[in-house]
Amino acid sequence: MHRLRHGDHGPAVAEVRGTLSTLGFLLNGVSTTSRDAINGSQWIAPDAVFDHHLDSAVRAFQQQRGLLVDGVVGTATYRSLKEASYRLGARTLIYQLSAPLYGDDVAALQTKLQDLGFYPGRVDGYFGPQTHEGLSSFQREIGIASDGICGPQTLRSLDLLGTRVTGGSPHAITEEELVRRSGPQLSGKRIVIDPDLGGGETGIVLDTPFGPITESDILWDLASRLEGRMAATGMETFLSRPHDQNPSPAQRAETSNTFEADLMISLRCSASTSPHANGVASFHFGNSHGATSRIGQVLSSFIQREIVARTSLQDCRTHGRTWDLLRLTNMPTVQVDIGYLTNESDVNVLANPRNRDIIAESILIAVKRLYLLGQDDQPTGTFTFAELLAEELAKADQA
Repeated sequence: MHRLRHGDHGPAVAEVRGTLSTLGFLLNGVSTTSRDAINGSQWIAPDAVFDHHLDSAVRAFQQQRGLLVDGVVGTATYRSLKEASYRLGARTLIYQLSAPLYGDDVAALQTKLQDLGFYPGRVDGYFGPQTHEGLSSFQREIGIASDGICGPQTLRSLDLLGTRVTGGSPHAITEEELVRRSGPQLSGKRIVIDPDLGGGETGIVLDTPFGPITESDILWDLASRLEGRMAATGMETFLSRPHDQNPSPAQRAETSNTFEADLMISLRCSASTSPHANGVASFHFGNSHGATSRIGQVLSSFIQREIVARTSLQDCRTHGRTWDLLRLTNMPTVQVDIGYLTNESDVNVLANPRNRDIIAESILIAVKRLYLLGQDDQPTGTFTFAELLAEELAKADQA
C-alpha cells in the first residue's frame, strides 16, 4: 500500500482518521491517548488531511500496539488498524491456512478460552492451529458441533458459561517450565539463528577502516560466528534462511517453527535519518492485550546487558513488540538490533571482526544465563566463552 504520512490527504487518510476515532485515539478531530470515550459517529470528509492531530494519534496507536513509532501508516500499521477494528461477533472466526485471520476479536476469543482453561497459548490475535484446537475442545465439552468455527452458537455458549478463572498467563508458565525442565547444560538445545537480509538485498554499503562491507555481510558473519560457538558447546543450530535468499518475516517464522527449536535469535541492524542515533536494542513479543513472552523478555534482557557490558554500544534497552517474527514463532524469540549503520561510532564497532566475536560471545553467554536460572551465575560481562566451553565439556564427560 501507499505509505501515508503528515501532509497527505484523500480517502485513505479519511479511513485512517475514522478508524482511530472509533478506537478512541481521535476525539472530535483532536488526538488523545485516552480510551475512556469512544466516538465512532463522526463524519469524516473523503478528502481528509493528515494533520498534526492525526500524526499524534497514529504515533499513540503505534506505541500502544507495539509497533515502530514513526507516525507513518505503512503496511504494518495499516494492518494493525484493521485488526484493532474487529470486535468479537462481527465476523465468523475459523482456522484458514491460505488466509489466516488476525484481529482483536481473535484475541478476545483466546482470552475467553484461556479463562475457561481451554487455551494455554499466548493471546496474540492470531487464529492458528492452537486456537482452533482450544475452540474445538470447548465445543466438545459443552456438547455443540466441534467444528472449530466461532459462530453465533459458540459465542452464546461462551457468554452463558462465564469464566472459571481470570488473570495469569498459562503460556508464560509453560515457557518457564520448559526452560526449567531442560536443565542448565547447553548441549542438545535447539536454536534458530536468523540473520536479516540475504540474496540480492545487501542493505547499507559501508566504507570502513577494515574495508568495504555491507549490512548483509555483517549480519551473516555475526550469525556464522554465533553458530560456530553454539555448535562447539553441543547445541543444535539452524539458520532461518540460505545465504542467497531473503524471505519475509512470516516466512522466516514458518521455517523456524518446522525446526521445533527451543529459542530463536534474530539479528538486525538499525538506521536513522539522524546520524546521532546509536546503540543496541533487544525485542521480545509483547502486546497491548497484556500477553508477553516471559522467556523472550528474560533472554532479551540478558543479551542486552552482556553486549552493553562488553562493547561500547549504547544501551537502548529491551522492548515488547508485535512484529510478525516475534508473534508467529512458536518458540521464544528475541530480535537484537545491534547498532546503527548511520552512526560512525556504531559502524566502527560492527566493522571490526573482533567486536563481532565479542557480540557473538555475549549472545551465547546470555543464553547460558537463561538456562542457569540464576544458579552458579557470574557478574554480567565476566563469563567467557572459554570458561563456558570448559564447563560444558566437563558436564558432558560426567554424563
